[in-house]
Amino acid sequence: MSNTPETTARTAEATESKTVSTARRVAAVSWKPVLFAVLMWVSAAAGQIPVPGTPVPITLQTFVVMLAGLMLTWRQAGAAVAAYLAAGAAGLPVFAGGASTMALVGPSAGFLLGFLPGVVVIALLKGSKDSKDSKGKPATILTALRYFAAAFVGGVVVVYTFGILIQSTLTGLPVAAVTAASMAFIIGDIVKAFVASLAAAGLARLR
Repeated sequence: MSNTPETTARTAEATESKTVSTARRVAAVSWKPVLFAVLMWVSAAAGQIPVPGTPVPITLQTFVVMLAGLMLTWRQAGAAVAAYLAAGAAGLPVFAGGASTMALVGPSAGFLLGFLPGVVVIALLKGSKDSKDSKGKPATILTALRYFAAAFVGGVVVVYTFGILIQSTLTGLPVAAVTAASMAFIIGDIVKAFVASLAAAGLARLR
């Protein structure tokens, strides 16, 4: 059967509609990773606090990583961190102190690289969305506790495992010495995990 002008027009319209629908789905999925990648850069550019005894400064990046893991799917969260690291590897000054490529081979390299597996672990451990019947303060508290556990394991245990081991390898310092120098960061990031879990649980309740 030959194609009539009407059939051709309908086919073109269906193809255009499918293309627009696909573009909308891609945009809906991708804007969140882009937003969190930008937030990671902003948190690094906003300022840093030097810590005596270690070349790694305190920033809010770990807090943003925790929020990303708690509020996005593991694919979206991983994409956000991967995009941030790729921007730095490409030479953009997105890391703390305006650093870029060299930060990925310096003392902070392990912590930066640890963000990727860390955020994926957070997103996987946070659990599924709460049931619509689970409402009220008790449900929010349970969600916050679950989120805190996920943020602690992914944002503290995983990130610091990468950070400490790689920094020890690059600097030649014993693992125990690097761990001791990192204690101020670890305590601070536990506090960040607590705050991030409360913020994410509250936002989840609003949604």
